[in-house]
Amino acid sequence: MSSSKEADPTLGYLTRKDTEVKLPRPTRVKNKTPAPIQITAEQILREARERQEAEIRPPKQKITDSTELGEYRLRKRKEFEDLIRRVRWNIGVWIKYAQWEESQKDFKRARSVWERALEVDYKNHTLWLKYAEVEMKNKFVNHARNVWDRAVTLLPRVDQLWYKYIHMEEMLGNVAGARQVFERWMKWTPDQQGWLSYIKFELRYSEIERARGIFERFVDCHPRVGAWIRYAKFEMKNGEVGKARSVYERAVDKLSDDEEAEQLFVAFAEFEERCKETERARAIYKFALDHIPKGRAEDLYRKFVAFEKQYGDREGIEDAIVGKRRFQYEDEVKKNPLNYDSWFDYIRLEESVGDKERIREVYERAIANVPPAEEKRYWQRYIYLWINYALYEELDAGDAERTRDVYRECLNQIPHHKFSFAKIWLLAAQFEIRQLNLKAARQILGNAIGKAPKDKIFKKYIEIELQLGNIDRCRKLYEKYLEWSPENCYAWSKYAELERSLSETERARGIFELAIAQPALDMPELLWKVMVDVMGGGCEVCGLPRYGVTHGQEEPRRKVEEMYNGKSDVGLPTLGNYQEHDTRTIERKFSSCATRSEQAFVDFETDEGEFERARALYERLLDRTKHLKVWISYAEFEATAMDTDSFEHKWDNFLNLFILFVPATGVFEKALNYFRSSAPDLKEERAMLLEKWLNMETTFGQLGDVSLVQSKLPKKLKKRRHVATEDGSTRIEEFIDFLFPEESQTTNLKILEAAYKWKKQKLSSDD
Repeated sequence: MSSSKEADPTLGYLTRKDTEVKLPRPTRVKNKTPAPIQITAEQILREARERQEAEIRPPKQKITDSTELGEYRLRKRKEFEDLIRRVRWNIGVWIKYAQWEESQKDFKRARSVWERALEVDYKNHTLWLKYAEVEMKNKFVNHARNVWDRAVTLLPRVDQLWYKYIHMEEMLGNVAGARQVFERWMKWTPDQQGWLSYIKFELRYSEIERARGIFERFVDCHPRVGAWIRYAKFEMKNGEVGKARSVYERAVDKLSDDEEAEQLFVAFAEFEERCKETERARAIYKFALDHIPKGRAEDLYRKFVAFEKQYGDREGIEDAIVGKRRFQYEDEVKKNPLNYDSWFDYIRLEESVGDKERIREVYERAIANVPPAEEKRYWQRYIYLWINYALYEELDAGDAERTRDVYRECLNQIPHHKFSFAKIWLLAAQFEIRQLNLKAARQILGNAIGKAPKDKIFKKYIEIELQLGNIDRCRKLYEKYLEWSPENCYAWSKYAELERSLSETERARGIFELAIAQPALDMPELLWKVMVDVMGGGCEVCGLPRYGVTHGQEEPRRKVEEMYNGKSDVGLPTLGNYQEHDTRTIERKFSSCATRSEQAFVDFETDEGEFERARALYERLLDRTKHLKVWISYAEFEATAMDTDSFEHKWDNFLNLFILFVPATGVFEKALNYFRSSAPDLKEERAMLLEKWLNMETTFGQLGDVSLVQSKLPKKLKKRRHVATEDGSTRIEEFIDFLFPEESQTTNLKILEAAYKWKKQKLSSDD
């Protein structure tokens, strides 16, 4: 039962154990030492070759009489015929059949086989070649000539047939017949090698005139540079210098625009150089460099430089080097026409040479490569091509009309609806001013304001009109400026300064009022004071230079206010140094001085002696923002806001001067109370405020109360905190924290309270 269960019907009711293939157990090698007799791979191969059995070859049959020969031929012919019937298209079978008939010396049958094969495929030139070779080998010359004649008639484009035919005639000494075959061949306009073979054939028999005639026909059939150069070298080899020069000149007339013209000019120049005609060679090189495209003249430039180094003077060598560099730049701009740096280098090269027409040509080619996209970043380099072109026409070429045309085309090229370049408008207007055409300059600047208004354009236009004394035009321009950009504090302050310089105090005050009433200036983060040049220093608010780009201004600003330096006959300490900024204040650059109109208004009122008005303006500014800079500026204003005329009459006692600094101290107290109560997180600003207050109290000398401020100074503590990184992990960084005196007292109270609570819990647990 168990065996029947193990049986498998698919195996014929055999068990799998019966069908298992038992492999021999691998024998374990006990002795692994090398054998005493070693055998090499060479010996193994030699033994294998010796043991090979001999190749089985059919026995050789010896024919003893004509009967056996006839039977052998009949059998072989039958085999070949049967094979041809099966594979009629196989030319190899036909060739073997014909060659076998030839070996039997039965030439008629051999010719019959060849002819039958040609009927199958007469276009196979191999058949013709072997057929003719059989006839020539057996010295059947007329038969061979007949075969060649038929072959070249049917296959005139197979050059090998012509070569073999001509070679046979020449070997037979039939020169006239070979020439006749060449003439038949030339009617089919073969390639250059066929013509050159004909020429060499004539030269072998010293037929110079015939060869010259064939060369004439050759260059007419193949009007290529190589053919003309061969013709000229042929004439030169035969000592015909004049004819060789004539050939070169004819070639230049016909092929000066050919792609291979460079080779022709180089060969022509080298020919003249060999003839000691250096001036002719130089003229050929220069003519070629002017007419051949730069991309195809690499070898020509190299040859010309070598020629000038050998035969030319210093000027000629420099011209050759310039030509080589010109070729390099042409190659660069051809590869990348939008690489404007290459165009700049190329233009500088041409300007160093001084050829006006070539310079203008390069400029025109350069400006024709307009950037592909209407984005300003693509045009920033391109626009300088136009600028340099206009400056060249004005300064170097002295052509005012072309300069005006260049500016006009440039302005038409720029897409002003997307972006514009103020420098182009200003350069065009300044050019017209230099040409004493003020009307055109105003028209250009007016178009600029209408199409693409920019700060630079307004500033320059106002500056020009101000220099001309046209105050009404300046006012109109300022009005246009403020209509276009009402949030621009610079424009408001400059407009007010203009009115103030004209002693129009009320107008200036009205402009300032309008400026600070602008809604765009109500954002607290933008309400910071304009830079005021105090004692030749920087911004009164941020401590940065007046002409720094941090405030968005690119020109130095005129001093607006000279504050009182504290000179006194009663020995008042000098207050001029109180404006020095510490390092942290300078490092804390705030983002904008947008309310330069607000501070300019304060400075205006201060200069006018309206200290109450200035104080009211500071209060208005503090209503908008409580920024640290505003508090410091307000305190400094209070420390310097005094009337020197009343000072000499009212203050007779040195101690009473202390009352002068009470308002400044009050401002610092208010600022400190604000940061303590309303903004406790701004510890660093609070520390900076106390440090500024301490500096001011120090400058007051005996009148200052340094101890009052020192008691409020915080302690610096170095702490650590966890900071999240971009990848989601955290890292620990160190930072400086400030601990103020009132905070330390609160901390001590909390510690005592915690200790009392712990002691109370301990006593309750003991009970």
